[in-house]
Amino acid sequence: MGLASRARDEKTHRLGSDAVTWFDREAALCEFRDARLGERFRMLLQQIGGDIGQSIPMVCQDWANTKAAYRFFSNERVSEADILSGHFKSTRERIAAAKGPVLVLHDTTEFTYQRERPDLIGMIKRIPKSNSRRLDGKPQTYTTCGILMHSSLAVTLEGLPLGLSAVKFWTRKKFRGVAALRREVNLTRIPIETKESIRWLENLKQSTELFEKPSQCVHIGDREADIYELFCAAQEVGTHFLVRTCVNRLAGDGDHTVATIMDEVTVKGLHRIEVRDSKGNPDQAVLEIRYRKIRILPPIGKQSRYPALTLTVIHADERGAPKNRKKIEWKLLTDLPVQSRGDAIEKLDWYSLRWKIEVFHKILKSGCRAEDSQLRTAQRLTNLISVFCIVSWRIFWMTMLNRSAPNASPEFVLTKAEIQLLDRLVKDKKPASKRKTLSHYLIKIARLGGYLARANDPPPGNLIMWRGLSRFIDIATGAKL
Repeated sequence: MGLASRARDEKTHRLGSDAVTWFDREAALCEFRDARLGERFRMLLQQIGGDIGQSIPMVCQDWANTKAAYRFFSNERVSEADILSGHFKSTRERIAAAKGPVLVLHDTTEFTYQRERPDLIGMIKRIPKSNSRRLDGKPQTYTTCGILMHSSLAVTLEGLPLGLSAVKFWTRKKFRGVAALRREVNLTRIPIETKESIRWLENLKQSTELFEKPSQCVHIGDREADIYELFCAAQEVGTHFLVRTCVNRLAGDGDHTVATIMDEVTVKGLHRIEVRDSKGNPDQAVLEIRYRKIRILPPIGKQSRYPALTLTVIHADERGAPKNRKKIEWKLLTDLPVQSRGDAIEKLDWYSLRWKIEVFHKILKSGCRAEDSQLRTAQRLTNLISVFCIVSWRIFWMTMLNRSAPNASPEFVLTKAEIQLLDRLVKDKKPASKRKTLSHYLIKIARLGGYLARANDPPPGNLIMWRGLSRFIDIATGAKL
């Protein structure tokens, strides 16, 4: 048994087996400079996780706890790394228990705020007001500030989120002036260390460190991840990547490009997928699959620093022109072996899971309402969003667990006391079998959030789950009192 597991077991023993909840487990291995900060964090995680989407005064209930929360978020000895350290270690344990490849989904999102002193946060920009114009006819604007967050989410091939593996916050103040160079200098000649793109490399390396076998990890990114330095960094640490490419790079000996080579590749097979049009109606698309292994060169200005790489390019182009949606045209780049049509389709399926990190960001903004916070500085906001990240993962995890592992034991997620309370709160619609599964109890939580659980209803989504969780935690807290 490792040190991390022993530390968690000791904390579990102190708390008592029935009292251990998910926030105990996620907070047990956090590393704060003061033990009192760790206890305050655990309390805040419990309060925020128990009243998702509410303001700090609402979740704290009284002025003393509210003031303590504000002091915690503004404490110079507290950072997002401290808050997320325990969650990262829990993610490592869940990854170690996973079988087969684990996908690490990367994406960047921004949180915008309106403040009287936007300079205290950063990333200042002006946004047009809707249905409001000046006397000269131009739209009125208002000043916003905000924070950018690059997050990395580990998921199984079934789409079950195992947890965050890396998170980086920053503002554009640090990289001010780089965008203006576009008019004068080719950005590919600028060192990656001076650009925001360095976050992709930092998260890739930090995420890979959570894996006992780096080769088990496959990093997934959209066209923003089409960075040559990222490919080289993945090769250095022994991991893999699968990204959507948008750059027509030099290939072979440099006398032609990737696009000219792929134009000569014949269709290796067809793949039919289910999609939805712009109105949400079901539709089908037939994709033509082409793939080829190509020697790809680094940007001209960096060829002395980075080596050429042999990678596989996969193109998936939809046949025909769909009426009510955009045509599917995927161009993927990977260092994974692709030797057959089946291998290519597998990689397309893996890349299609990338949207799950966008769902995670949606939970952060719509469920936890991270952009409604009134905290005034970037430090306080990043600390608060870090707590929201753990809560959002928990909601997402429970939603997907109901779909990927419905027959698991309910004690995998819930304590015995919580199971007994759910049995009293939500009566079974029909006689249940002797063995009540995890899905059985997650559906009960969803029913508390308004899920009807009819025979033909799809599985409950994230919105229903967080509503049900909030109500269930309120009832559980009242029962203890």
